[in-house]
Amino acid sequence: MLVDDLGEVTITNDGATILKNLDIQHPAGKVLIQLSELQDREVGDGTTTVVLLAAELLRLGQELIDQKVHANTIISGYRKAGKQAVAYLKKHCAVANKGLERDVLVNVAKTTMSSKILNAYSQFFAEMVVDACLAVKGTSDKCPASRVNIVKSLGKSFPESSLISGGLAINATRAADAMPRSITNCKIAVLDFGLARTRLSMGIQFRLKDASKLNRIQNEEVEQCRRIVEAIINAGANVIITSKTIDEASLKPMIRNGIIGIRHVSDGEINAIARATGATVIKQVVDEEGNQSFDPSWLGSARLVEQVPIGDNEMTIIRDGAAENSASIVLRGPNTFALDEANRTLRDALSAVKRVIESHHVVSGGGAVEAALSVYLQRAATEVEGKEQVAMLKFADALLVIPKILANNAALDSIEIVAKLRAAHYQAQQEGKPCFAAIDLVNNKIRNGYEDGVLEPAMSKVKSIQFATEAAITILRIDDLIKLKPDRKPQEEEE
Repeated sequence: MLVDDLGEVTITNDGATILKNLDIQHPAGKVLIQLSELQDREVGDGTTTVVLLAAELLRLGQELIDQKVHANTIISGYRKAGKQAVAYLKKHCAVANKGLERDVLVNVAKTTMSSKILNAYSQFFAEMVVDACLAVKGTSDKCPASRVNIVKSLGKSFPESSLISGGLAINATRAADAMPRSITNCKIAVLDFGLARTRLSMGIQFRLKDASKLNRIQNEEVEQCRRIVEAIINAGANVIITSKTIDEASLKPMIRNGIIGIRHVSDGEINAIARATGATVIKQVVDEEGNQSFDPSWLGSARLVEQVPIGDNEMTIIRDGAAENSASIVLRGPNTFALDEANRTLRDALSAVKRVIESHHVVSGGGAVEAALSVYLQRAATEVEGKEQVAMLKFADALLVIPKILANNAALDSIEIVAKLRAAHYQAQQEGKPCFAAIDLVNNKIRNGYEDGVLEPAMSKVKSIQFATEAAITILRIDDLIKLKPDRKPQEEEE
């Protein structure tokens, strides 16, 4: 539970969210926070893993420095170990999923959710996540998971969430009940300005010397709104969506022409609507001569726009946009804290499935990759002469922090279970066989992670090792900390 200065509460076990909200002053700590953000941005999952690995590399590196091993030697050994680990992972640990088998994608999503708030409903939501990713992917090799819009609706329980394939759900409704609830063959205008009488900015005053002109000014303001709306309607629009407000003067011509007007749409949803429908986000409709004009090419298209009830609330769904495939997940939950955490969980799962679809490779989870790489590096280090060998051995030891913490969190004897895990991988490597041995946290034994469906994107592990290694090297290069003199205030300079 995270509580900020204003008393805002965040309940999460997402590593990136926790680190982002921590008030850390130490420069090395800030590097680790940036590392977590980089992993979250590049992969979307594995943020806790990359920070734990980097921290363990730093701790073991400090031990070597205390033993009079030079930092450059440690850095050289770490870099060599990191490269060999990534090469071995790609060649021996990763399994190709060229055909994008559905069960593999579902298992990747389930593994991502296994430690999160949706764990009890992982099968239900994993199916939903895979369907959403495949819906936005279409026939492309890329999977733009950001096109999957997640709309949070308070009420009911998690299993009553739903997927809208081919539709974009937005948390906004009609501006007036007199407007139609649905329209087909839609031409959509997307606006980033309000259809309301102009209000002066703060600090600007309007002085009227002749009171008799007040009604004329007010009428002109209303007429200006009407002209803008009519220009949009004349261009062929039958749906108008704006991020700002719509006042009564603009509502009248919309209602008269059977137009749906939707207001107060968030900036993120405005951009999503524009991408899905092919519309251009317009910030003003005044041409060079000061006349109101709206080009029909700015309009987007969709098969259907409708307002539907979701529990006690309603939302708008734009179906089958002409430009891009889209999908929406309507997430139900008992409170805002649960909805926010479930939203983060689904985003992680979407990112994981996206990476597998694009890279076509998965690895076994449950500490299998880290144990395999640790065993391999310990053997590879014996072929390296000099003190770099010691650094490579420390790198191999650092990798074991992941299975150790997994075991500790499950109340298992980490020493015993990790020893069994390493033994299984050592024997397989001696025999030249592939090994997917992983920790079964429920039954306290070693199992085949691949056969049991404990899968992760191979890219997540590769990036974790690369990013953690570079972060550790960056900090190990530092041999002193100099605190800069604070800048003098302008008043002090004048004195």
